[in-house]
Amino acid sequence: MRDRGDRLEPFSPRRRGTVDYMRAAGRRSNVHGLVTVDVTEARARIDAIEAETGERLSFTAFVVCCLARALADHPRMNAYRDWRGRVHVFDDVDVNVLVETTVDGDRLGVPHVLRAAGGRSVRSLHDEIRAAQRSRDPTDLSAVEHAALRLPGFLRRLVWRLPQWFPRRWKAVAGTVAVTSVGMFGAGGGWAITPTNYTVQVTVGGIGERPRLVDGELTTREFLHLTVTVDHDVVDGAPATRFTSRFGALLEAAHGLPEPDDHTTTA
Repeated sequence: MRDRGDRLEPFSPRRRGTVDYMRAAGRRSNVHGLVTVDVTEARARIDAIEAETGERLSFTAFVVCCLARALADHPRMNAYRDWRGRVHVFDDVDVNVLVETTVDGDRLGVPHVLRAAGGRSVRSLHDEIRAAQRSRDPTDLSAVEHAALRLPGFLRRLVWRLPQWFPRRWKAVAGTVAVTSVGMFGAGGGWAITPTNYTVQVTVGGIGERPRLVDGELTTREFLHLTVTVDHDVVDGAPATRFTSRFGALLEAAHGLPEPDDHTTTA
């Protein structure tokens, strides 16, 4: 017997797809690294651009720009193993990001793939993210997709095994790496750990303040909390560590963001 005020709601096809993805991702040999990166300089440059132009650059676009550059320096991270045991290493870095948009009247994070991110500026990535946020529903499902989500679970979950079977097909559908910006939905520091179907996924957590010695002086800095997840079946620990170090260095150096007296590189 239900209490007064309780209600029953249908389990949407979208949530069904999320459950299938998480179950398939949980079977991978994922290793998670929890890191903090000083993004004080990057945040200051974004603030300066906003003060001049009136528009705030997407922090996710900045993270994607740094991630794509780090993968260009460590290309074997941008790879998948197929059903025959071969490793496919991709030249293009196609980044699947979560963008906050309106779906059925609710504000939700939905996936969007930023293609060939390695050769693009922060401004270019920012403009595409903002366009995706303004779209009515970038994940609107076709009649065929709705029907597929009503198949038995074991059949639906076969779709999420595409990375292991057909990496090129996975790249065309979902990109090669993922950035999940859970920090955009809250405030303060903290990490998030989640399964993933990607060889490399970056989960952007919160930003918190803490003291740090800079040029011999103790000052308050802003630190970004990141979770870098890699598939150990494809990537060994040492290359993953070198990649993470390079990625962190690019973030700390505010890669892709102009200095306050240089406004030409955002175009």
